[in-house]
Amino acid sequence: MTNNNLVFYSTKILIELINDILYFPVWWYSRGIKNLLKFLAKVLFNEQKSLALLVWLKNIFQPMYGQYDWQGRIISFFIRLIQIIVRSFVMLFGFILVGLIICFWLLLPFLIINEIIFQLT
Repeated sequence: MTNNNLVFYSTKILIELINDILYFPVWWYSRGIKNLLKFLAKVLFNEQKSLALLVWLKNIFQPMYGQYDWQGRIISFFIRLIQIIVRSFVMLFGFILVGLIICFWLLLPFLIINEIIFQLT
């Protein structure tokens, strides 16, 4: 009885293991990449929200601190322009990082298989 259960559950575990190994590439390039893209879209959305780049762009010609004289307007414009440039570079860095993460995700299985083959030869 015990020997029967051992054989039964061992084969069941082995079949599940083989199924998981064969299904992994399908998952990696379908649901896995979909989940990754959703997560990275949230990251970029939160980064844009924290940088408030659109708010800075919308208010570029508004004077800061209620100074409506021409000096206040000029200073406000250039300070906001510098803020927009710096925040745009930070956002660009985020886009580049997200692109690198996606490329790494797509290439990782090939790199792992290459390393396995390299170690075996």
